[in-house]
Amino acid sequence: MSPDSMTPGSVRLRSAAEVNEQIRALWMRAGGTLSAQERAEYELLVVEWAAAIRADVIEAA
Repeated sequence: MSPDSMTPGSVRLRSAAEVNEQIRALWMRAGGTLSAQERAEYELLVVEWAAAIRADVIEAA
């Protein structure tokens, strides 16, 4: 889901730390080189992570 498509008040399911852990695990499983499918998964995770970071900053403000 694009961070821009998230509606105000929508519930975030995972924290930035949880998504970051998934990104790290993906890189470990891939051995440092991502396949096309893993790259697509990585891109989705990075978008989710960025949205979670933004949500954390907004909550802190």
